[in-house]
Amino acid sequence: MRTTTKIEELDIYVWEGKADIVDRVARCMASFDVEVIRADDIAISPERTALRPALAIISVSVIDSGALILRDWQAAHGIPVVWVGAAPREHDPAAYPAEYSHVLPLDFTCAELRGMVTKLVLQMRAHSAKTHESDALIANSECMQALLHEVDTFADCDTSVLVHGETGVGKERIAQLLHEKHSRYGQGPFVAVNCGAIPDGLFESLFFGHSKGSFTGAVVAHKGYFEQADGGTLFLDEIGDLPLYQQVKLLRVLEDSAVTRIGSTTPIKLDFRLVAATNKSLPQLVKEGTFRADMYYRLAVIELKIPSLEERGAVDKIAIFKAFIAQVVGAERLATLPDLPYWLADAVADTYFPGNVRELRNLAERIGVTVRQIGAWDAARLQRLLALARSSQPVPVESAAEVLVDRSKWDMAERNRVLAALDANGWRRQDTALYLGISRKVLWEKMRKYQIFDEEPETRESE
Repeated sequence: MRTTTKIEELDIYVWEGKADIVDRVARCMASFDVEVIRADDIAISPERTALRPALAIISVSVIDSGALILRDWQAAHGIPVVWVGAAPREHDPAAYPAEYSHVLPLDFTCAELRGMVTKLVLQMRAHSAKTHESDALIANSECMQALLHEVDTFADCDTSVLVHGETGVGKERIAQLLHEKHSRYGQGPFVAVNCGAIPDGLFESLFFGHSKGSFTGAVVAHKGYFEQADGGTLFLDEIGDLPLYQQVKLLRVLEDSAVTRIGSTTPIKLDFRLVAATNKSLPQLVKEGTFRADMYYRLAVIELKIPSLEERGAVDKIAIFKAFIAQVVGAERLATLPDLPYWLADAVADTYFPGNVRELRNLAERIGVTVRQIGAWDAARLQRLLALARSSQPVPVESAAEVLVDRSKWDMAERNRVLAALDANGWRRQDTALYLGISRKVLWEKMRKYQIFDEEPETRESE
């Protein structure tokens, strides 16, 4: 039985050089939900390629003209490339960089083009699924368990959700959970938009879409973010960064549940769930006059607060660190090494990460690459990486006092957490250390740091 792959919501950037292939590609892909974009004279937006699947079709004549620096281009855009040339690859290997294996003849047929695009779409989907599976959410701490309970409670509601949290805590991951757990919208697309990265001149086109021929370069009709999210979830990250005049335009669509493309007069009815996120205080922005009150009330029907990594404590820190290390080193290579050293786990537990999970991940990647390359937990090398990470944490002069206050609050919260763990385990240090996910030595150091005294250490330890 023959099966087909549905190609939808795909951008194809065509850099034709001396070859006349843009119109041919557009005609071949006209029956699919694909936007063909002439890329010769424009810069491809990395924000856009991060939001929508994309690939590039480039004529080898661009290489001949010297207009393309291959490795720089690929590093900047990170999307698959199909090379189009008159000569077969084996006849002229210099014309096709070795790192690119996707090649079409200059006289390609529509069937050949569709076959190549289908192949690349399947590869991108497989890579996306693998990445999603490896990005499992770790939630051992009580505060994260409470958050996940809230997610389960409100996941199947149709109302808007506003997610609060510091930079790097994983706001998009919580938005994805809300989407996946919804019985109806979870079957549709999840469209994530970083509102702080929208170029001002492209705002209307990106959000509302445009009709074919509505402006120069609009060779096909384009669905905006609202239409792309129809039947699913629209996630607006960093919503607090939107200027007032753009908020008005978004609010109209949210209120009317309809959008009109640029160059069209016909409104399109929409049905999607809205999840927004911010690391700012929107009520404060409303007081300052930089965020609309009606927009805030429209977004904040349900509000969720994601705890910082410091609030989650050592139990989550170490578990997340181990997961990232496993991803970087690889399961097979990691199996040949001793377990994660206690001193390294303790150091991670005691390190303050103002950038939260994102910063912890960066540290784990540096350490993981080092361990993978040298094949050992080299204490001297890894301690230097730890020291470098701690010394490079940015603390602006004007906010230094606030950082100290926040750290003091965290210290008090950590002291209370240790006390609660000791009480729960009858003040048995070994059991308490296991409960917290740290070593006994680190527990003892924490007790000393936070001046936690056990009046009968010998008696209680021997019970």
